[in-house]
Amino acid sequence: MNGQDDELAVLAGSVLSRESAAVAALVGAVEAGVVALAHRVLGIAGKVVTTGSGTSGVMAERLAHLLSVCGTPAVYLPAMDALHGGMGAITASDLVLAISKTGRSTELADLVRRLVERGVDVVAVTENADSPLTGAASTVALLPPTAPDADPGDMIALASTLAVGAWGDALAVVAMALRGHTLRDVVDSHPAGGVGHRGHPAGDATAPVVSV
Repeated sequence: MNGQDDELAVLAGSVLSRESAAVAALVGAVEAGVVALAHRVLGIAGKVVTTGSGTSGVMAERLAHLLSVCGTPAVYLPAMDALHGGMGAITASDLVLAISKTGRSTELADLVRRLVERGVDVVAVTENADSPLTGAASTVALLPPTAPDADPGDMIALASTLAVGAWGDALAVVAMALRGHTLRDVVDSHPAGGVGHRGHPAGDATAPVVSV
């Protein structure tokens, strides 16, 4: 590499370091809340609905998929689509997880306010304890604030998306453990791709993937 490439490699390494730190900051800060929310997830009669806008919406869609893979029925509904009639798919028996780093997404706060008025339980997943979103939601899952330099200009959602993704992974796995969801269950609901081609795993495929 030339001198410029060496500098770019240092830049790449700094991004990786900051993002690793953002995920590590969750440890010791969110576990109790994750467990409490997982119990709520198992207690609902309906489904989990995840929502968000922009990059947070991408992470909300990812979370809905992983919850479903791990045995918790979940769907993603973009905030703006919900405001254009899609919220009719959400019932009072559902649990909504609304994701926004700053909690200042106007359409998301508007959606959450309207859902709560209809008797829907909404959890705001955010780094901002004092925002329109947190004020509108039923409860808040508060994440540690991302370091100012971890999201460039505090505008480009990089490290903060990895942090909320890791938080969602923990929620999916804890809910999976509480359900006793098994590898056989995963394969049965995931017949395509590499998982489906592997088939049922050797050994006791009916044992929980993770136990409590």
